[in-house]
Amino acid sequence: MKSSWFALILAVLSTELLTSHCSTVKSPRFRGRVQQERKNIRPNIILVLTDDQDVELGSLQVMNKTRRIMENGGASFINAFVTTPMCCPSRSSMLTGKYVHNHNIYTNNENCSSPSWQATHEPRTFAVYLNNTGYRTAFFGKYLNEYNGSYIPPGWREWVGLVKNSRFYNYTISRNGNKEKHGFDYAKDYFTDLITNESINYFRMSKRIYPHRPIMMVISHAAPHGPEDSAPQFSELYPNASQHITPSYNYAPNMDKHWIMQYTGPMLPIHMEFTNILQRKRLQTLMSVDDSMERLYQMLAEMGELENTYIIYTADHGYHIGQFGLVKGKSMPYDFDIRVPFFIRGPSVEPGSVVPQIVLNIDLAPTVLDIAGLDTPPDMDGKSVLKLLDLERPGNRFRTNKKTKIWRDTFLVERGKFLRKKEEPNKNTQQSNQLPKYERVKELCQQARYQTACEQPGQKWQCTEDASGKLRIHKCKVSSDILAIRKRTRSIHSRGYNGKDKDCNCGDTDYRNSRTQRKNQRQFLRNPNAQKYKPRFVHTRQTRSLSVEFEGEIYDINLEEEELQVLKTKSITKRHNAENKEEAEETDGAPGDAMIADGSDAIGQPDSVRVTHKCFILPNDTIHCERELYQSARAWKDHKAYIDKEIEALQDKIKNLREVRGHLKRRKPDECDCSKQSYYNKEKGVKTQEKLKSHLHPFKEAAQEVDGKLQLFKENRRRKKERKGKKRQKKGDECSLPGLTCFTHDNNHWQTAPFWNLGSFCACTSSNNNTYWCLRTVNDTHNFLFCEFATGFLEYFDMNTDPYQLTNTVHTVERGILNQLHIQLMELRSCQGYKQCNPRPKGLETGNKDGGSYDPHRGQLWDGWEG
Repeated sequence: MKSSWFALILAVLSTELLTSHCSTVKSPRFRGRVQQERKNIRPNIILVLTDDQDVELGSLQVMNKTRRIMENGGASFINAFVTTPMCCPSRSSMLTGKYVHNHNIYTNNENCSSPSWQATHEPRTFAVYLNNTGYRTAFFGKYLNEYNGSYIPPGWREWVGLVKNSRFYNYTISRNGNKEKHGFDYAKDYFTDLITNESINYFRMSKRIYPHRPIMMVISHAAPHGPEDSAPQFSELYPNASQHITPSYNYAPNMDKHWIMQYTGPMLPIHMEFTNILQRKRLQTLMSVDDSMERLYQMLAEMGELENTYIIYTADHGYHIGQFGLVKGKSMPYDFDIRVPFFIRGPSVEPGSVVPQIVLNIDLAPTVLDIAGLDTPPDMDGKSVLKLLDLERPGNRFRTNKKTKIWRDTFLVERGKFLRKKEEPNKNTQQSNQLPKYERVKELCQQARYQTACEQPGQKWQCTEDASGKLRIHKCKVSSDILAIRKRTRSIHSRGYNGKDKDCNCGDTDYRNSRTQRKNQRQFLRNPNAQKYKPRFVHTRQTRSLSVEFEGEIYDINLEEEELQVLKTKSITKRHNAENKEEAEETDGAPGDAMIADGSDAIGQPDSVRVTHKCFILPNDTIHCERELYQSARAWKDHKAYIDKEIEALQDKIKNLREVRGHLKRRKPDECDCSKQSYYNKEKGVKTQEKLKSHLHPFKEAAQEVDGKLQLFKENRRRKKERKGKKRQKKGDECSLPGLTCFTHDNNHWQTAPFWNLGSFCACTSSNNNTYWCLRTVNDTHNFLFCEFATGFLEYFDMNTDPYQLTNTVHTVERGILNQLHIQLMELRSCQGYKQCNPRPKGLETGNKDGGSYDPHRGQLWDGWEG
């Protein structure tokens, strides 16, 4: 009886457990925890990057496949910006998560992919962090503008990087350290299709070999950057493209904006026609990117990795085509250059969602690290945008009282070269010596050169202690013995025996003997018994030529020529008998050809230049190599590879030499002008600059040194401008204006359809010295742009009333608001790390609607720019 009761109880319990288990599986509350079969595998990350793709000019309107995949299937960030609208600075910020003032890549040329970048910032990109945590990292496409392909940047397991700037044909890539040249064949060489195929093949191969290893790929397209070569199947699309004609199109001149806008006038008809074709060709290049996104999406779906992959789509900066009369380009602080597309698709990202908060290019690195489960390093200035997506996480899934998101509403836009700090001389001494005067005297007196009582050679000052116990600095009073010693020392120095590099050595032309020495010379010359010295002529002329016998022939080596390897063959008939002459005549071919064909027994040709160990350039500008290179394909290939390596090594050496030359120009010592006064006059006591410097008080030496460096800086800058002007005159370059960046366009510029056949023209669109710092604010109450230019010019645009930045309204802004904006701008210009570079939103006025407030005690109010 008891056993039957136990059996009944067990049956009931098993039925209830089975029912509860089924209900648990069907419950949506825990669906996210058991739905993924491989929940321990971290997600894949794919970053798709375009070059120069705008938002304001409607480039996304033609990319229907990309919009369906990313906009409808993911989250759209409608307020996405870059902090510097230039290629290399923006890409460096994407890799490091830092503002330009923290990674020091200010332009596309200076410091772009330089040794300092490779040593300091490249080892701290997001690829290095992910590679160290097990991700299989891969890069395909354009890297940095000045990348030369000589190395693989750290952190990348697979590397297919474009050498130098964007191109679609006739380019070179670095495939895992080996350079690979491509031509003009669309099927094999079109850049967009090439990196798409390479990335898809790598993803498939990695998942086949390492199925449980996550992948992080960067696909960096060249489109729609110039030269805007589209695929053949898209060359006839969009004949009437007009998305670029916005209200600011050809809105010029703009006398209320900075100096470039004031200088730029309305475009000519040929310029306007060029902008129409340029917009059309840019849209055509983006069609290949659109197909690439579809192929990538289909590959992920076929492999079952779509739900475990985050896809990020963005661009390095925007673009302008005819806006404000600027024919084409970027680098301006206005929205058409700093706004970029930004989409994220991935696990738990709500399809079709719209995110209104500000996201920046410096947020990419922290976001990628956050997706991989890594914390943001403290030196990164950006923040992860996953916080804005309301991702479903176990830690906050059951919270009912969620806090309001606190996110930035202001960011910094900076562009231009690093400015040299110019200060007044009286401020320099105060900044270099912040201690009181008695403390500075005490520090100086601790130095050995001031402790002795004027006993050291050349000592000008000494420290003494007065009756009250205070230290004083007094000038040395030199005795007559020391003066005599110094006079002899000066005479030795004037004769050229001084070893110091800083002293001037003008030879013995201006040296004059003392009165006693001249008197002794006169007595010696008047003595008739003095021994007279007769000149003795010695043959000291160097040998001009040398005769060498080699394999039965005699050659004359001319030692006076610059190239000692160039040898001249003598006439054999002068030194050989008739039999040798007949043998020479019976030889097949000319003697010169025989030596050229076989480099093993050839010393050289008359007046020829030896380029490699197997090839020569003859006086008639023809090139001849060994016969082996023309007959053996392997020998030809090996020698060509040797030449490529030599060229690469020389290019690297030239780049390093240029850096050293720039360093030497900056550290050039002061030159002495010996024509102004003789050494004799100098020794007699004329107050020259060097002598005045030696008598300066130690406190004043620092101020004079700063003044000297400032004068040297101005002089070098003036000489640089003169050299540029002379170079332009020598080349006859008419398409150039001082201070502006100009370009020419002709019928040969575009190599693919549609072609340009309206002739050449010139246009000046930007400037290398257009340096500015801007605040861009977007929140519920404000939407404005405030800029300070290095020239002192101010700009303010309220995008709520003027969305196309047509009118500068800085004169309508109150002085107190400008002070607040200036203080906030100065704080962002020097920020470091995400805690400083992402301040909490604050209102421009006390007690604003968004809850911010301004603290008047944070710092001194700005007095504003003069004028």
